Amino acid sequence: MNIEKIWGEYQKGTIYKQDLGRRGMYEQNRINERMYAGDQWYGAKCGDKPLVRNNIIKRIGEYKMAVVGASAVSVNYSAEGIPNTVGVQDTVKDAKKAYAEGNEVVLNEDENTALAMSALSDYYSTTAERLKLNDLYASVMKHAYIGGSGVLYTYWDEAVATGLYADAHKDIPITGDVMCQALCIENVYFGNPNEDDVQRQPYIICAERRSVKSLRDEARRNRRPQEEIDAIQPDLQIEYQPGDRSQLELLESKKALCLTKFFKKDGTVHAIKVVRGATIRPEWDLKIRMYPFAKFDWEKRESSAYGDSEITYLVPNQIAINRMLTASVWSVMMYGMPMMMVNRDIVGTKKITNSPGQIIDVNAGSDNMTNAIQYVNPPQLANFQNFSDALINSTLNNAGATDTALGNVRPDNTSAIIAAREAATTPLQLIQNRYYSFIEDAARIFAEFWIMMYGKRRIKISDENGTWYMPFDGDKHKNAIVSAKIDIGASTLWSETQTISVLDSLLTAGVINQKQYLERMPKGVIPDVTGLLEDLQASQPQGEVGTADEIISQLPADQQAQFRQLDPEMQAKLLQDAGVMQGGQMV
Repeated sequence: MNIEKIWGEYQKGTIYKQDLGRRGMYEQNRINERMYAGDQWYGAKCGDKPLVRNNIIKRIGEYKMAVVGASAVSVNYSAEGIPNTVGVQDTVKDAKKAYAEGNEVVLNEDENTALAMSALSDYYSTTAERLKLNDLYASVMKHAYIGGSGVLYTYWDEAVATGLYADAHKDIPITGDVMCQALCIENVYFGNPNEDDVQRQPYIICAERRSVKSLRDEARRNRRPQEEIDAIQPDLQIEYQPGDRSQLELLESKKALCLTKFFKKDGTVHAIKVVRGATIRPEWDLKIRMYPFAKFDWEKRESSAYGDSEITYLVPNQIAINRMLTASVWSVMMYGMPMMMVNRDIVGTKKITNSPGQIIDVNAGSDNMTNAIQYVNPPQLANFQNFSDALINSTLNNAGATDTALGNVRPDNTSAIIAAREAATTPLQLIQNRYYSFIEDAARIFAEFWIMMYGKRRIKISDENGTWYMPFDGDKHKNAIVSAKIDIGASTLWSETQTISVLDSLLTAGVINQKQYLERMPKGVIPDVTGLLEDLQASQPQGEVGTADEIISQLPADQQAQFRQLDPEMQAKLLQDAGVMQGGQMV
């Protein structure tokens, strides 16, 4: 595959992106990034006059991204064609416990695959912690909000230390693991820009600006000819990079644009890395069967691999709001400190500062005093504030960022506020579904690397058995069709307020006691809650509180009947919460 062909494909991709929308993707996304950051008077030539802004774009974006990414997620892997019955789940649970205790386990093929999928589900959490996936997901989401699409690129880094060894004497370390990078859509080029499915692309090109030194070093490691290494030269200009600040580099940075082309060949993904006039790394096999790219679109467009940004259509509103606010401020300043007309024939050359209390000498009689200095009457003060407030509220409401959704209400009725907020966030469900689908795509790519690249190694598991390492052989599962499904936890938004409100009601009604109340309080709300529980327990009277029969006999007849119908384990739990003693021992 020659260099000219790859650069030709890259140039076709840049032309397509330049034709997207009225300004093209590159220019529009630079505008969007400036507006989101708050640089909303870029290029305005207004001298030293104050330029006011009310950044509703960032307010809307941060609110929506917080809602979309609020819920904690976990991943569950499964293999198509492998049963996952209750019996299989129990067998897997027992096998994991045995492995955690250092024992050998004998399973059939289906049970072994089910065990591997369960282990990978736990291992995802370990990988997420190592890679700080939550931060990477947040970066991809921000890229998508600003540029329409964000991409998570997963790759194999042979230099990653694992802390594992291939021999008992720990002389042969096992290195290499997956790594991730959040990419702006400006640097990703799809071979078929009308195809939304990443895995169906004929090829994908990633563009990256790197220092000439690092490119030459990599070319040497890949044993490229010296003439090719010498051909790696810095670019004369910076083109097609995301954000305004990408156009600013150190004078001596000497960077060049590097292209990596990914394509499928003989059932696996191959890649080649080039710069203008040289090959950095010749074609190599990634040994995986999926493109290592997971894409998240903020808004999808028909027949397009690239999404659309909400900011593009908020920019006119933002500009109008800023202009009205600025006009309002300038108008007030004109009324408070209007321009002066000075008759120099009367006042002379004395400097007029317009400072309060300044004494001005004039050479005129009393009849000409009024002609010495006059104020220019400013135009009638327009009610810009009301106009701007109306436009701000209209823009926020149309974008779904209402006062209830943003929390700008008095929390007099928490349940009603939560219900109103849920109704306000319902339109974000479609974006949230696309975000969850993006995480599932990323999780499937992780599993592909683990199965195809790990070989035989132990993987770190943290579960109810503690932290332990389970033997894993990826070669045994290469033919498995792995699916990834995410489990969505409770949203952190409003959860603490809701939890505290419910606990307050339960405590007031006598359904729970003080100990149960404190144990279920959200973490961090009460400092040193453990010490408080110990003090509470120490302050309670010791000894027998009463037997179970004595306590039950004090209940109304209907409640006694309901209590006795419960299974013994539930009865014991309720009696324990009530502090019942039998024979001097807590039930």
